[in-house]
Amino acid sequence: MSVAGASGLMAAALLLSRALGLVRDAIISASFGIDSVRDAYQAAFTIPDLLFYLVAGGALSSAFIPVFTRHWSQGEHEDAWKVFSTIVTVMGIAIVAFIVVAEIFALPLINLLTPGLPESVQPLAADMARILLPSQLGFLIGAMMFATMNARGHFAVPAMSPNIYNLGIIFGAAFLAPVLPIPIFGPTWGALVGALLGNLLIPILAMRRFGAKFRPSLDVSHPSVRRVFALMVPVVFGLSLPGVFPIVNKWFASFHGEGVISALEIGNRIMQAPLGVFGQAFAIAVFPTLITLHVQKKPELFLGAMSRTLRTVMFIGVFVSVILYVLSEDVIRVLNQWGKFDESDTQLVTGGLQMYAIGVFAWCGHPVLMRSFFALEDTLTPILLGTLTSFVFVGLCWALGGTALGYKGLALAVSLSAVLLLVLLLLGLRARLGRIDGARIARMLLLSALAALATGLAVWYLASLVPSPEGVKGNLLAAVRLVVLGLGAAWVYLFVGKALRLEEAEYALRAVLRRNRPQNGGDSSR
Repeated sequence: MSVAGASGLMAAALLLSRALGLVRDAIISASFGIDSVRDAYQAAFTIPDLLFYLVAGGALSSAFIPVFTRHWSQGEHEDAWKVFSTIVTVMGIAIVAFIVVAEIFALPLINLLTPGLPESVQPLAADMARILLPSQLGFLIGAMMFATMNARGHFAVPAMSPNIYNLGIIFGAAFLAPVLPIPIFGPTWGALVGALLGNLLIPILAMRRFGAKFRPSLDVSHPSVRRVFALMVPVVFGLSLPGVFPIVNKWFASFHGEGVISALEIGNRIMQAPLGVFGQAFAIAVFPTLITLHVQKKPELFLGAMSRTLRTVMFIGVFVSVILYVLSEDVIRVLNQWGKFDESDTQLVTGGLQMYAIGVFAWCGHPVLMRSFFALEDTLTPILLGTLTSFVFVGLCWALGGTALGYKGLALAVSLSAVLLLVLLLLGLRARLGRIDGARIARMLLLSALAALATGLAVWYLASLVPSPEGVKGNLLAAVRLVVLGLGAAWVYLFVGKALRLEEAEYALRAVLRRNRPQNGGDSSR
């Protein structure tokens, strides 16, 4: 499958996943609002998230894919499955051990990770964490299976997995919660079932269909197995920003009062939607191509594929940053202001979402740059840069969270750190490759920012002409503004980009309209 075709499939599946994620959050918001119980639910995910992070999570698959792909592309299929079997066996044993320990010490861990959470709900958070912890086995093993599928050009099953996870939570919130003695356990059990079904059971069935060969093995002396762990080790001891910021944010947010943990989590998930639809989709799709071009020693085509993909996702990301900031209140009203979620909750979430929106374009660029490093079998550089950024991020949280911005400073710290990491990754990749499309990237960012700001100001002015009434009518009017102004602004932005002769606008139009398939290599002139 071509990069364009794979990107289209991943984007469609991730778009569905993000849509289901928004439905999921809307149902939970309508059922529980924003209070200390909702905060406990969000805090319960901190322990499983930490566990996934400590065992390398997605970075494990990123370290594994280049090694697996090298064997596969050279016809060494037995070696490829040997590496897969050994990694799955060893990491499976490790994560089961971690889960057992975390189950025992769940309450102290909750107190450590969210110390500002009221003592009255900390046991509730610990109980929910115990329910969620086994899901991490599914996520880890599933990530390894998805890695082999992506390496062999199978994208459908990995793309649909998050949808099953979200459907599990939706089922739990809508149907289990009303009949359970403690309603908030409904979405918690739903998350566990969705994770195991979408990341373990279905992928196992798909792997059998695709002819996978798994035999339990502890042969860590195999050279390629050692290579995977060597690539992974820096991740285990590093502090990547995507892994650290949700955990650190919840720690600081727990001191800012009731509902702030939930408000920032809702804003973060909305901010992550364009990252998943555009940044991750394009990055996942281009990753096997980058690996193949590196293995085949075609640096010009490697640079061309990387540069085109990066510039396209960042061109889209700049627009989303501006429009999401301008229409953030409308977004929250449409998606969450139902049932127990009231106007004051909307204002609480909007403040954080606006600060998150500033960094969307940078977040969209991260996956492409990260996978470019991983394709080069270099996990050390991005982790070192991520660790440096994470230390800066903690300092920013400490500084900005204590200003008049309050909890909004925590979201701003995320965006500023994301921009810093983007710059560092670009500089690191330039040092690694010797050259990069610096002039093109800078030109694209400058012109797209000007086009997006002009479009955003027009949208803000038009939106201000129609004030929103209270209640359902206000929500419906907000939905109309989002559809009419948001879509109208998107088309204006794309055609202004074309008028400014930004080739990324043409790439984005092709991706949106799916009329053509861009070549993998592209022009790599500097």
